[in-house]
Amino acid sequence: MNIMKFRPLFLIISLSLIATSIFSIVKWNFSFSKDFTGGSTYELKLPNTKDDSSINKIFSDNKIDIRSIIKSDNIYTVKFVDITQDQKIKFDTEFKKLDKDTEILQFSSVGPSLGQELIRKTIFAILLSSFALLSFIGYRFSDLSFGTGAILAMFHDSFILIGVFSLFGHFFGARLDALFVTALLTTLSASVHDTVVTFDRIRELRRKHASLPWVQLANQAVSEVIVRSINNSMTIIFMLLALVLLGGSTTRWFATALLVGVISGTYSSTAVAIPLVLLFKKKK
Repeated sequence: MNIMKFRPLFLIISLSLIATSIFSIVKWNFSFSKDFTGGSTYELKLPNTKDDSSINKIFSDNKIDIRSIIKSDNIYTVKFVDITQDQKIKFDTEFKKLDKDTEILQFSSVGPSLGQELIRKTIFAILLSSFALLSFIGYRFSDLSFGTGAILAMFHDSFILIGVFSLFGHFFGARLDALFVTALLTTLSASVHDTVVTFDRIRELRRKHASLPWVQLANQAVSEVIVRSINNSMTIIFMLLALVLLGGSTTRWFATALLVGVISGTYSSTAVAIPLVLLFKKKK
């Protein structure tokens, strides 16, 4: 299997995906949840309330903008901007007046400062993991080109995932939240896993056939591991696809992010990481 002959095609596909991601991020930015922007959430049980118009009126009378209202049976989940403790007490009273059987199941509030801290920690985690992986893979393979190829492929997957969610946010209302950060960091791991397996096979073949060109070694290594990689990825993809289609609203976008990450990671292991290593070897 001479899959490396498709390197120009892989380059075009990756550049197209990256360009689409950049366009979406620049033009439409992101839809952020309260994890990043700050905000409050009420979870209420209103047995005698038939629609959410009365709830909207309470917030509009107090000049508070509602971000969303989700109804399940008699339970309402209301998301809105951050409020003070005095405002919360006032809202509690208003809800009791609206429905004498009101039960406040949960109230949570996140300030914008926590959102900024989450962004800083996410960036720090990505940079730290990238440096650790670059050092470890470079040391284990005694060649920094392998570590650099794996890290660049990992950034490729992460950037595509971020760009895809910018598109999803514009067209389908997907929001970046703490679960998206979890999916992003998981994507970093999934991206490197298959890459290292293929790299290790190239190293073994190099020891046995030191005279063979790097392109031929890469083709043989990919031929030997690609079926295993695809089978392994498909089991994960089927499970995540079921969660996307059949799962609840609270986990749907998390599963979607993991699904995009797994697909991108499977692709980049062969189509991005190995061509980059071959490019470095050619330059060297």
